[in-house]
Amino acid sequence: MDGSVGQFLTELEIQRRASPHTLDAYRRDLARLTTLSDSAELAALKTPQLRRGLMQLHAQQLAPRSIARTLSAWRSYYAWLARRGVIALNPADGLRAPKRARTLPKALGIDQAAALLDRPAATMANDPLQIRDAAMFELLYSSGLRLSELVSLDWPGGLDLANGEVTVTGKRRKTRQVPVGDQARSALEAWLALRLQFARDDQPALFLGRNGTRLTPRQVQSRLAQWAQRQGAGVHVHPHMLRHSFASHVLQSSGDLRAVQEMLGHASIAATQIYTHLDFQHLAKIYDAAHPRAKKA
Repeated sequence: MDGSVGQFLTELEIQRRASPHTLDAYRRDLARLTTLSDSAELAALKTPQLRRGLMQLHAQQLAPRSIARTLSAWRSYYAWLARRGVIALNPADGLRAPKRARTLPKALGIDQAAALLDRPAATMANDPLQIRDAAMFELLYSSGLRLSELVSLDWPGGLDLANGEVTVTGKRRKTRQVPVGDQARSALEAWLALRLQFARDDQPALFLGRNGTRLTPRQVQSRLAQWAQRQGAGVHVHPHMLRHSFASHVLQSSGDLRAVQEMLGHASIAATQIYTHLDFQHLAKIYDAAHPRAKKA
């Protein structure tokens, strides 16, 4: 691939603190440019060639969302070349990706969330891993964390149970503080009383597996799916659904879109506005306080 791509990705990593996942996505999207010209210089590509490339992706039935992401990567790369004086104009400017259907996030109703998370203490008394799972799932729903934010938490790290808040590092390494409700605090205290049974001396992770190592995102997904099945949820529940449920329920109660944006860690209010389009007829009509599990049982 053109050597300038490597320089561009390095700048993204260092200056914009892009994650490895983001860098891989950019690398794949920019690799598509090499199919559009016999020239080894990507800077030589013009708008008609890029437009033809988008049409090819559409003909290959690539999802509109993926095409939009690819175009965004192209536009960023050529804007970078323009700033460096390599090209005079950005050939990706003015190009548009196919419109994509607006999909609403799937959220649990308040009663569904309660049914999922309420679990008789007697059934967990002899199972530390279920106590750990309860703490994880309560925290996901109580604070609207991303899965990556959950598994990266350390102890004591950013968790402040005394004041009922957690500090997490989200996308682009931005930190934010989010409240932790009483139900989640109680569940976390129960897990912390058992955590030392699993923790190794050099392992700071808050949530540990049976072997004493940090849980992976895939393990959390699997445990939540199993938990939901045992609870008779009737739907596939994944960690992001708990984040969606958090946002939907708090927004329904408070109507404060900006506050929800801050708690979710969204860079743009537009990303949060999708929750205003949810059909609240499927949610409970009465919502106590700002969060249904922020009150003591």
